[in-house]
Amino acid sequence: MAIVLLSVPLALAIPVASNAGTSEGFMNGSSATLTTRNYFFSRDFSDIAGSNQQSKAQEWAQGFILDFKSGFTPGTLGVGLDAQGLLGIKLDSSPDRVNTGLLPVHGDGKAADDYSRIGVAAKVRYRKTELRFGDLQPNLPILMFSDVRLLPPSYQGVSITSQEVNGLTFQAGHLNSTHLRNEGGDERIQAVLGHLPQRQVNSDGFNYVGGDYVFDDKRTSISTWLGQLEDIYRQGFLGLKHNRPIGDWTAALNLGYFNAREDGDRLLGDIDNQALFSVLSFKRGGHTLSVGYQAMCGDSPFPRVFSNISPLGNETPTYEFAFTDERSWQVRHEYDFAALGLPGLNTSLRWIQGSNVDTGKGYEGREHERDIDVAYVVQSGALKGLGFRLRNAMARSNYRSDVHENRLIFTYSWKLL
Repeated sequence: MAIVLLSVPLALAIPVASNAGTSEGFMNGSSATLTTRNYFFSRDFSDIAGSNQQSKAQEWAQGFILDFKSGFTPGTLGVGLDAQGLLGIKLDSSPDRVNTGLLPVHGDGKAADDYSRIGVAAKVRYRKTELRFGDLQPNLPILMFSDVRLLPPSYQGVSITSQEVNGLTFQAGHLNSTHLRNEGGDERIQAVLGHLPQRQVNSDGFNYVGGDYVFDDKRTSISTWLGQLEDIYRQGFLGLKHNRPIGDWTAALNLGYFNAREDGDRLLGDIDNQALFSVLSFKRGGHTLSVGYQAMCGDSPFPRVFSNISPLGNETPTYEFAFTDERSWQVRHEYDFAALGLPGLNTSLRWIQGSNVDTGKGYEGREHERDIDVAYVVQSGALKGLGFRLRNAMARSNYRSDVHENRLIFTYSWKLL
């Protein structure tokens, strides 16, 4: 928590523009949307490794997400309120197919028929600095917003965001609990090492501080962040992003470096991980071709907060390619069919190959994954705005469970305010 408390006064001390902030009004500046999400998830484990011998996770559910965001009251110091209501409804499940991350699971092994939640966050704005407390959804390199299932997760705590300096976004916060993506209540924060959830220990909170600076006519950004999962691990991040037109092409580079060590009471023991990733992309017309390299160094897998994904270049929602000493390569092709006169249709094909994994079992771990994604949003007519996404993934490994996965997601939003 000390890193956050020291950083807040520093942010407020940054010189600001001479004009005081204005506000559009609490209600006049408000917005509200209702999003429906119909989600089918199926994951087959063709070669089970580990203590859990469930061979399939397959469920179908309907989600509703109501988002309300107010404006700020008039004056130099503006006050506002954000709220989010969530409802998940089971459409199909079975005790032998649970744990998809769509629905809660009761003690008898059956999925809940429904679950719900209301999260509220108060916010205060002074000029270009905003303080928020309550239900939060931060999206940071060291704590990404992982909205990859039926309903979005959140955290409970306090955060500050400041943009007083042109091009610089500074953020800091303390989070004391989490609402997981398939739960209605809150619980203490836990960790993941590589691909293994560490459910045996809990942390009293997650602290973070850092910022992103954009320059070069918004073509270049640099990032530096520090995160601390109290008594488990602390992690630093340095990042660089750059894009530049080269004739008819646009080239983009994304570099990142993480360094993690154990923290405080070391509830998970010693942690030693350094992670480097790089992604180079080239775009022309509707085509985007990307290649990526990722390396894990040190004696431990990559640590993160449960059950988040990370911005690692080769991580997917299926395999993370982030176990001890792992090296991995990626090639990816994306196509936007707007270039052919079919706006709203996008496809993606990705292949990732990982090796050099220290399995701790006397042999080298290897794995690979192939992903195909097809997404479409209806552009006109009575169904305008209706979107669907189909994902097929095949992942194979010699040290963890093989996976064959299908996801089919339909979404639609109504603007209420």
